[in-house]
Amino acid sequence: MKERTIPYALPLIGDEEIKEVIDTIKSNWLSKGPKTVQFEEEFARYVGANYAVGVNSCTAGLHLAQLAVGIGQGDEVITTPYTFAATVNTILHTGATPVLVDIDYETMNIDPTKIEEKITTKTKAIIPVHFAGYPCDMKGIKEIADKYNLYVIEDAAHAVYTKYHETMIGNVGDITCFSFYATKNLVTGEGGMITTNDREIAERIRMMSLHGMSKNAWNRYSDKGSWYYEIEDAGYKYNMTDIQAAFGIVQLNKLQEFQEKRAEYAHIYNQAFRGIEGITIPYSDEIHRHAWHLYVIRIDQDKFTIDRAQFIEELGKRGVGVSVHFIPIPVHPYYKKLGYDIKHFPQSEKAYNGAISLPLYPRMSNEDVQYVVEVVKDVSNKFRR
Repeated sequence: MKERTIPYALPLIGDEEIKEVIDTIKSNWLSKGPKTVQFEEEFARYVGANYAVGVNSCTAGLHLAQLAVGIGQGDEVITTPYTFAATVNTILHTGATPVLVDIDYETMNIDPTKIEEKITTKTKAIIPVHFAGYPCDMKGIKEIADKYNLYVIEDAAHAVYTKYHETMIGNVGDITCFSFYATKNLVTGEGGMITTNDREIAERIRMMSLHGMSKNAWNRYSDKGSWYYEIEDAGYKYNMTDIQAAFGIVQLNKLQEFQEKRAEYAHIYNQAFRGIEGITIPYSDEIHRHAWHLYVIRIDQDKFTIDRAQFIEELGKRGVGVSVHFIPIPVHPYYKKLGYDIKHFPQSEKAYNGAISLPLYPRMSNEDVQYVVEVVKDVSNKFRR
């Protein structure tokens, strides 16, 4: 096996993105401008939503989404412990309390059968996280939300391109928040998008994303804008920039091509690892469309003479970069101080203890993918109990 180095993640940026960014710089629109508006309109059409608002991150999107529906001090918001800190932090930033519900071990998404028991009179919303690009059970979640008059705000940081049955994520819940971070399926460096079908929610999010300024205040310096604006609320500086949007416009046009590569490589991994004792491959099916943002295997440490950390170390020695998604919320010191305990979330704990995210991105070659396969098999065989 000829050694090579496979980084965990690399963006795929071409001449088209570079040209679009240069054109944007030459236009003198560096912050929010016409490119942002164009990207918002194209993205809304892509997911089938009525409205889209570009923001500087999915984190900003989640914060704005909660504020837009009035979540604040004394409220509770249900979400999963198996997510990145941003999901929970944005709940805390509103003044509300995060209420965590354990995952379904197979899908690694929030388990709808455990949600209802956590609902109180203080509950205002559910934030499902579409882990790795596979959709949550939105039918089950929405039925509960409708029963208790709750908002559904989707954390779709992993779910650009995901479909729930035949419906694009971004057109399912009340509000959906996407990420375009450097490792995501669609890249703008930093950046995100919020989609909704509710005009009032969209207008409030748009206003709150730019200091709370009145409608269309972003173009006040153009010959078509007005110098006059009003501050309607204490907003935030969460807007997307035209430089980010320039990336996004091109990347959105390439997304289908990118996704076909991701699906192809995920299939190669599935075929290679399925049936290997001690390795569980990611859940997928023919009902929904998986975005394959992550490819997370789970190892059964009882089947090997090394633990998960040592398994990762062995992959690294052979040049394969990996990561772990996620370190559950209750494992982190800060959330422990708030009273969260991983022992209350056994499925999340079990998933975390074996999780290893392998490289999966369109910039990889088939040879790169085959090398990852060979390395994982080599480590598995060498350290099998």
